[in-house]
Amino acid sequence: MWKKHKFWGILFSLLFLSALASLLPLPRLGKGHVARITSEGKVIKEIDLDLVSEPYEFTVETSNGYNRIRVEKGKIAVIDADCPDKVCQKTGWISGSLQPILCLPHELVIEILGEGSEVDAISGGVS
Repeated sequence: MWKKHKFWGILFSLLFLSALASLLPLPRLGKGHVARITSEGKVIKEIDLDLVSEPYEFTVETSNGYNRIRVEKGKIAVIDADCPDKVCQKTGWISGSLQPILCLPHELVIEILGEGSEVDAISGGVS
């Protein structure tokens, strides 16, 4: 009799744990942290930073000047620019959505997307 109750107890426990596990969030499939590069109001490139296997660089040229961008796994930075204040270079590496890289003289914006549709705890906006 005891073995029969033990069997049903274990079976019920496994079913309960399976049901509980189904409520846990699954890892997001699809894009990870995506860097969106906008120049003069137009999206020129989107890079999934989680998929970068080798570091690389490229240049974005506008009618106002250029920005040299370096991409590494999980992060991105402006490493050279011919703007007068170099704020974009001084920003350094970014890897999250809290701070974009801005170059106002060249109308360049680099922002990180990829936290899904979660609400940003600081700004209250949707990232």
